[in-house]
Amino acid sequence: MTAVIGMVAFILIMIGVSTSAILSGVLLNNLEAEVGDVASLAQPRISLQSTAEDVLDSGPFDNGTLMVMRTRLGGTTGAVVDDGNSRALTSDELAQIVESLASSSPASRTVELPNLGEYLVRPYGSAGSDEVLLVGLPLSQVTGTIGAILTTVALVTTGGLLLLAAVIALVIRLGLRPLKAVSETATRVASIRMDQGDVSITERVPADQVDDHTEIGQVGAALNTLLDRVDASLSARQRNEELMRRFVADASHELRTPLASIRGFSELSLRAMRQAHDDESRQRTAMAVETTEQSLERIQAQSIRMTTLVEDLLLLARLDEGQELVYGTVDLTRLAVEAVGDARPAGPDHVWKIDVDDHPVELAGDAARLHQVVANLLANARTHTPAGSEVCVSVRREGEDAVLRVHDNGPGVDPAVAAQLFERFARADRSRDRKTGGTGLGLSIARAIVEAHRGSISVRSSPGDTTFEVRLPAKPLDPGEAATS
Repeated sequence: MTAVIGMVAFILIMIGVSTSAILSGVLLNNLEAEVGDVASLAQPRISLQSTAEDVLDSGPFDNGTLMVMRTRLGGTTGAVVDDGNSRALTSDELAQIVESLASSSPASRTVELPNLGEYLVRPYGSAGSDEVLLVGLPLSQVTGTIGAILTTVALVTTGGLLLLAAVIALVIRLGLRPLKAVSETATRVASIRMDQGDVSITERVPADQVDDHTEIGQVGAALNTLLDRVDASLSARQRNEELMRRFVADASHELRTPLASIRGFSELSLRAMRQAHDDESRQRTAMAVETTEQSLERIQAQSIRMTTLVEDLLLLARLDEGQELVYGTVDLTRLAVEAVGDARPAGPDHVWKIDVDDHPVELAGDAARLHQVVANLLANARTHTPAGSEVCVSVRREGEDAVLRVHDNGPGVDPAVAAQLFERFARADRSRDRKTGGTGLGLSIARAIVEAHRGSISVRSSPGDTTFEVRLPAKPLDPGEAATS
């Protein structure tokens, strides 16, 4: 603001100085014309009057008019008009005037006359004549006018600068009000603890301080956008922490059950072996062998379950890191047919159908992992539908997508768990998963594999109509295939 006021002050001062210089020149020209008029009026009277005082007394001349003349009869005389009357100059005053004229520049003829002040003088005379006339008028009127102008300019400049400073201060204060709101909002946000717990940032720059048409208003809008994104990130972090805690709890629970079984059956086997060792009868030995065999079978089953769970968790971790995929050309149609063929022996009490086009639907992906996706969806349909239910697998090419759908006419998905169906350890029926040995990771693995292929998986369900849909980027058609399709 100081720089702006200084620049404006400099401009106003330059304008005042330039105006004064121009007006000074105009006034001097006017004064010089007046001097010429006085000389024109006085010259015809020189021959009639003997002294300069007589000439000034003979006609109306303005106050301050100075006249010095030299004639053959009267010699050198001088006079000045003072308060309407002419006053003869003394010999000392004439000598000083002559000395001042001699010491001044002939071009300027603006001289400081003793006891009279600053004068503009002009000599007049005719060639070959002894008569010489010197006429002058005071510069006091010109200097007074210029002084008044400079004073007015100074006052106007000072007042204008004060008014400008007040206006600029008001404008800046109003203009920076949104910036103050931004600063206050940032200060409040900075005081929020974000290192732990459920954090939600509700502070925002007020809507009336946000304006996309001004730079400061855009700063407020940008801060609000930043706070929205930070708040969303904090909410996502909180959700991820909750999912992680639930994941750890579920994984611990899933591992604790088989570990307890392994420990129990191993203790039972050891107890039976010790009892057989203490009692050498054949009957006790046979019972110990039978008990140990059964315990080892249960230990093996629980070990397999633990191994499957650990392998599934490891697969999810590797998929999260973008690993585990080996890309190649995958015929999704053939893969679906093979998956249905594998599902029939496992679910002989279900009706299995396949609906595919004559032309294969191909894409770039990992055939083994995609087969795992289809197998998980079919296993999920078999597990959660009663005997006699119909399961239909269809494969279509829709635009640039390869679409695989698994439809069943079972009871449908419980709306209470539909939103978390693809989360890890999510189960629609925990009791059934206990019986089938499910871990609750099948659909989450399917989603991770599909998303690793830049695809999407979704579910649409109602009683008697449940469809899982997988969309994957299809391989571009050859020109010949595109023409016939």
